[in-house]
Amino acid sequence: MAIIITDECINCGACEPECPNNAIYEGGVEWAISDGTAVSGTYVLEGGEEVAADAQQEPVDDDIYFIVPDKCTECVGFHEEPQCAAVCPVDCCVPDPDREEEEAVLLERKDRLHL
Repeated sequence: MAIIITDECINCGACEPECPNNAIYEGGVEWAISDGTAVSGTYVLEGGEEVAADAQQEPVDDDIYFIVPDKCTECVGFHEEPQCAAVCPVDCCVPDPDREEEEAVLLERKDRLHL
């Protein structure tokens, strides 16, 4: 499952530099699949929408840091545990119960993001 940042977030930013997929953004900031990844050309998002890898997407949240689900691998293939959760001082980086994903899916996403 992807990790989400709950509204208990204090906007400290500790999580952002820890993400190996550059999936964490400050509230209100547009994001792109290509940010911090090796992806270029087109990319198919989880919902089936095809986008240009460098196309700016709408922020997931305007007020607090957020994690882009299409880029989150829960740090599988990089670390033993999600690094955002490990460094969060208020424990607001938690598994998203609506997005349960098996390790194989997370590894495949990692491989797609880091060619």
